[in-house]
Amino acid sequence: MRRCCAAMLRGARWCGGLCSSLGLAGAGGSTLLRRPRALSAAFSSNGGGARSGGAPSAGASDVKPLDGVKILDLTRVLAGPFATMNLGDLGAEVIKVERPGAGDDTRAWGPPFAGTESVYFLSVNRNKKSIAINMKDSKGAKLIRELAAVSDVFVENYVPGKLAEIGLGYEDIQKIAPHIVYCSITGYGQTGPMVQRGGYDSIAAAVAGLMHITGHEDGEPVRAGVAMTDLATGLYTYGAIMAGLLQRYKTGKGLHIDCNLLSSQVACLTHVAANYLNCKIEGKRWGTAHGSIVPYQAFKTKDGYIVVGAGNDQQFVTVCKILNLPEVSKDSRYKTNTLRVENRKELIDILSTRFSEKATIEWLQLFEGSGVPYGPINNMQQVFSDPQVLHNGLVMKMDHPTAGRIAVPGPGVRYSEFAMSHPKPPPLVGQHTVEILKGTLGYEDDAIEELLRTGAVAQHEVR
Repeated sequence: MRRCCAAMLRGARWCGGLCSSLGLAGAGGSTLLRRPRALSAAFSSNGGGARSGGAPSAGASDVKPLDGVKILDLTRVLAGPFATMNLGDLGAEVIKVERPGAGDDTRAWGPPFAGTESVYFLSVNRNKKSIAINMKDSKGAKLIRELAAVSDVFVENYVPGKLAEIGLGYEDIQKIAPHIVYCSITGYGQTGPMVQRGGYDSIAAAVAGLMHITGHEDGEPVRAGVAMTDLATGLYTYGAIMAGLLQRYKTGKGLHIDCNLLSSQVACLTHVAANYLNCKIEGKRWGTAHGSIVPYQAFKTKDGYIVVGAGNDQQFVTVCKILNLPEVSKDSRYKTNTLRVENRKELIDILSTRFSEKATIEWLQLFEGSGVPYGPINNMQQVFSDPQVLHNGLVMKMDHPTAGRIAVPGPGVRYSEFAMSHPKPPPLVGQHTVEILKGTLGYEDDAIEELLRTGAVAQHEVR
């Protein structure tokens, strides 16, 4: 028989007041009765500032900000997994709950596959453990509640109301885990006329206006090359969960966080939205150009493209000097950015003609050191052989149990006092089921065998 889980949960409830006042999970949870390492740094100061630079300083600690924080992750596809992967990079223990057998939807998204593993799935699921639970089984739903009681964060991306039907909604979890930071990710929010619609990136990008402003000026609406609405929502979720943990530290109470694709994308419309809200100027497609800055776009060269942006009048003069067009910089029609925007077509025609006369590498050499922002349009091979990309260490490599050696893009941030190194490979479906039942919930072998026999859980055997 397993240890008495009921006693553990009673302990968690008993400890709720004291533990939550300290910003901690309940008894048997992921943190101890002390000031959490993951949060204490936010409220302490030694009077010094952080050192600059992308790499950790000499003698940097191995302690990460979210060490000791346990995240129960019920999300699938991209926005949620991207958020929890970033939290895992910072040291959180992420327990990914998946359907037995199929697992996360993206496990089937391909080709390409690395062996039998979807490369899409591999790209956003490092630093996680997988437990395969049938949540439709009452025993499976009970396991989720037990895991929530000993976790700090609960993340899900189901249509509002679906988890409440099986006793896993926010109100249900709050009763057994008042300390919980419960984060919901949906297409459109928790209430409102569109609440029951499923949300995918492309649909939310369309409804929120991103597709309307993306594409060639006279062309059709275009989807961005990656799922930017999903990724933006993932980053909002990542930040919101960090804020939720800090709020719990201050108030001693958990909370519910509502993240959704529609709100994230509308928030990211920034100046295009402000143009409409304040001046009633409708957004439009500009291709690679910018509605309020000229020149700021891609120009075709003899053998490719170069993107150049003149953000102020002095930079425009420099561009004209590099292009050997001094008369253009002196032309009264182009003296200020406002005038350049008004006379966009004539100016872009002049610049485009000149850019077409040389190869991309020639222009890159001429712009080097000029102070003007510029760069080539790189393909993937060029991106991952770029000296700055290599210097920034943006590729993480790891050994996967079935796919072998894999490489994925790593986090885009570096910290002076710790390194986000030695990542764990994305898990197989249910790879850690028995480990989590034993180590986190204290189940004994016979109880685990019964759960496996009835199909409430599944364990992937790594060969």
